[in-house]
Amino acid sequence: MPESPTAKFLWLRRVGWLVLIWGLSVAALAVVAGLFRMFMGLAGLTL
Repeated sequence: MPESPTAKFLWLRRVGWLVLIWGLSVAALAVVAGLFRMFMGLAGLTL
């Protein structure tokens, strides 16, 4: 059974949301890691 254009659009939309949520979670993790690094540097904990 061939896919309808609507089914393909819904699949692309779901994958798009997945990629968006993944990207935002990676960005949030990077922000938190940067804050930890900054606070540790202010506390004198440097390499």
